[in-house]
Amino acid sequence: MLKGAIHIHSTYSDGEFTLSELREELIAAGCSFACMTDHAEYFDDNRLRDYVQECEALSDDRFRFVPGLEFGCDQRMHVLGYGVTALTDTTNPQEVFRHIEASGGISVIAHPMDSMFEWIESFEELPLGIETWNSKYDGQYAPRPATFRLLGRLQERKPQMLAYYGIDFHWKKQFRGLLNEVDCDTNERDLLLAALAGGRYQARRSDVLLASSGCLSPELSDRFEAIQKRSSRLRQLTRKAKRLTARTGLKLPNAVKANLRRIF
Repeated sequence: MLKGAIHIHSTYSDGEFTLSELREELIAAGCSFACMTDHAEYFDDNRLRDYVQECEALSDDRFRFVPGLEFGCDQRMHVLGYGVTALTDTTNPQEVFRHIEASGGISVIAHPMDSMFEWIESFEELPLGIETWNSKYDGQYAPRPATFRLLGRLQERKPQMLAYYGIDFHWKKQFRGLLNEVDCDTNERDLLLAALAGGRYQARRSDVLLASSGCLSPELSDRFEAIQKRSSRLRQLTRKAKRLTARTGLKLPNAVKANLRRIF
């Protein structure tokens, strides 16, 4: 089993780490690979070529970057294209799924908002997976069980759909403890992508293991629900404090912001 991180951003889009810095940080965390998902709108053909070349230059048997993109779609939906480095002009999410899969990648709806669930269930074309835990969007302590239930309903139509677990890594002091353990002997790109597409992985957050199927026991679902409610209240209070300071013309010091990112 190889340990790695997925849903990662670098200075090629809106991340704070360069690729070189990310390599050192993730190796220190015990990772053998990272699936990059820098935002597609930051790229043209030349910058995309540089991105792919630098990912390759910084990859070896010890650690591998798998370059990919995150596509902004209609109604603020984001779609991850793991392993895809081909741009597209469409913002229709179902067309983006097709683009990603035609390019040999893995299509995953990133951190779907609750308000999107009904819309997603109306899609004729479904992606390979749903990001059921995004530790930046949902918080580091627990995912939203409702997202797992959404996946379960979609699996009734497309049983091969999978749960993906990403850290949506942007900031230097951000939580990075939700990692994936992939059933691979080596970190060769195609083998990693095949394992991630085939469900041959599990996610680990401390002592909690999460299956690629997205199946949660009732006990774990209840535990996540309770934790999520508590952490959501804290996040709401933080957002209110941020709005209040903005209205009064004050700004939170960068050091305070950075430490809040560690907490949430």
